[in-house]
Amino acid sequence: MRPGLLADLAAEGAALEELLGTLEPADWARPTPAAGWTVAHQVAHLAWTDEVALLAAADPAAFAVRAAGEPADAVVRGAEEGAVDPPAVLLARWRTGRGALAEALAAVPDGTRLPWFGPPMSAASMATARLMETWAHGVDVGDALGRPPRPSARLDHVAHLGVRTRAFSFAAHGRPAPTAPIRVELTRADGSRWTEGPPDAGQSVTGPLLDFCLRVVQRRPRAALSLVAVGPDADAWLDVAQAFAGPPGRGSDGLP
Repeated sequence: MRPGLLADLAAEGAALEELLGTLEPADWARPTPAAGWTVAHQVAHLAWTDEVALLAAADPAAFAVRAAGEPADAVVRGAEEGAVDPPAVLLARWRTGRGALAEALAAVPDGTRLPWFGPPMSAASMATARLMETWAHGVDVGDALGRPPRPSARLDHVAHLGVRTRAFSFAAHGRPAPTAPIRVELTRADGSRWTEGPPDAGQSVTGPLLDFCLRVVQRRPRAALSLVAVGPDADAWLDVAQAFAGPPGRGSDGLP
C-alpha cells in the first residue's frame, strides 16, 4: 500500500467530521447538489458504502452473497434509510464504520484482490476510492453550507485515481478507450507540480490539481474549471472523466 494512504484516508474523514460537528441539527436537512439528497443523505451514503467495503475486505464470500442480492436501488435506499437517524447517531455510525474499514484494509495481505461492484481491486485501490468518495461527498456538503472546497495534499490520491480510471471512464460511457498516452501536469495549491504520463506524449491535460479532482468526481462542469486539454483524446477524456464506479453519471455541478 502506498505510504501514508490509510493515514490520509483517516484525515479526510476527520476533516469532514470536523465540518459536520459545527452543524446544528437543522443543518443536516439542508439540500445538497445531489438531487433529493440532504447533508444527512450524504453522510448516510458514506456510512453505508464504508460498511459494504468493510464486508468486502473482511469477508469476501459474504460480500458476494450480499452483492448478488442487492436491489438496483440499494445505494439510494441505503442513503434514505440512514438519513432518518438523528445526526449524532448517524455521525457515530459513520465514524465507527470507517475506523473498522481502515483496520480491515491494513490487514489485507499484499496481492489480494477485493471484490466490489466493479472490477476487483487491491486494498490500496479500495482505500484510495474511499478517500476519493469521502472528499467528493464532502464537496457536496460544503456546497450546501456555502463553503468552497479547499485543496490539501490528500488530493494527490484523487488525482492518481482520476488518471488510473481513464479507460474505465470511456467504457462506462460505451466508448472505446483511446490508447494514445496523455501527459497530465497539475499544479498544487503551493505551486508544486503533480505529473503522470510520459513527458513526450503528444496529448496533455494541464491546470490546477484541485480543478482536475473536481472534474474527475464530476462536482463541477468543465466550463467552470481552468483545465486545458491538448489533443482529441485528452479533450474527450475531460468530457467523460469519472473516478467512481457504477454507470455513467453526470455527477453534480454544485449548487446554483
